[in-house]
Amino acid sequence: DQTGLAQKNGAVMSHVSISNDPDTVMATRIGTAMSDLVIGFDMVVAAGPAAINTMSATRTRAVINDHLVPLAAFAERPDMPLEAGGYTNVIETALGNGKADFFDATQLVAKLLGDHISTNVFLLGFAYQKGYLPLKAASLEQSIRLNNVAVEMNLRAFAWGRVAAHEPDRLAELVGPQNNNDAPAFNLDQFIEDRKRDLAAYQNAAYAGRYYKTIESVAAAENKVSPGYINLTETVARALYKLMAYKDEYEVARLYTDGRFMEQVNQQFEGDFSLHMHMAPPLIAKRDPVSGELQKREFGPWMLKLMPLLARMRGLRGGAWDIFGRTEERRMERQLISDYESTMAEVLAGLNHDNHAMATRIAEVPDRMRGFGHVKEKAVAKAKKAEAEMMEYFHTPSERTSAAE
Repeated sequence: DQTGLAQKNGAVMSHVSISNDPDTVMATRIGTAMSDLVIGFDMVVAAGPAAINTMSATRTRAVINDHLVPLAAFAERPDMPLEAGGYTNVIETALGNGKADFFDATQLVAKLLGDHISTNVFLLGFAYQKGYLPLKAASLEQSIRLNNVAVEMNLRAFAWGRVAAHEPDRLAELVGPQNNNDAPAFNLDQFIEDRKRDLAAYQNAAYAGRYYKTIESVAAAENKVSPGYINLTETVARALYKLMAYKDEYEVARLYTDGRFMEQVNQQFEGDFSLHMHMAPPLIAKRDPVSGELQKREFGPWMLKLMPLLARMRGLRGGAWDIFGRTEERRMERQLISDYESTMAEVLAGLNHDNHAMATRIAEVPDRMRGFGHVKEKAVAKAKKAEAEMMEYFHTPSERTSAAE
């Protein structure tokens, strides 16, 4: 195993050599253009320089899971594009068309087995059935038994991988389509109603009404200047909800105790287990002596017993008795809501068909305010700077156009 330093905080590549002669001395790494098979459990790693270097258009075959997982770099650059096409092109350029099989193995395994944890073994079964592995099925199945970890699930995953390679049409009939082509069309009215209902559960009906009132005013203004358009209304509906449903202590407690979290945990794990959480509560967390940032600490299962009580206290949010709301971060989050409402009121006052597109870009600004703690503080500062520049342009478009000419 070769552990990298980039990608998702340490991508792992395993170099495997197989020989009939037990006395053969093998190199620890596959050389340049010397791989016969590349199994890409992670397409980002498979399209990386280290893996591509081992590929040859004349000898290499590849089986690639094209389910993309965000990289660690997204924490610093959340707007990085995450598209499969670029990685696919890199691999196909190295191998030539028809030398690699791409499919969303993660989604397939989740549908077939209820959990994607056996995805890698599924890919192994696919590669075996394609004839890319010089081993017997019985040998691979015995190795799964000897490993003695989730044996039955892994054996089923291996078998389903073979089916996927041999009878893909049969598998497609069982699991249905892998894309979203059959997804229902987006319904803005339903989207808004769902967010309104969520905000009522988040705080109360008055809080949800505040959200709905703003969206109504945006929809009316947009329809007046650009009949038939919903871009601005949809953008504000998403952005304002994001700002209003910020994840404070009460909301985290509600999400942990509304039943959905434990349902997911119980589906994934069996037997006797306990949950430990790593958190940095602003009131008690210590700060790093160098960076000044809050440090996370581990809390045992007892923390879950306090969550229901904390969730019921959400009515205190933003009031005089809200002890959590006194921190700088919580004050910032409440201020961001008011600032956004004021900004959109200013935008609507000057909205016309010509500046409609710029208004939509301004409305998107909260989407840049991602993360928590110090990460969010930095993101907010950058987003506010961009917003100020766009607002200046919004108010003086004709002057700037003349200057550019």
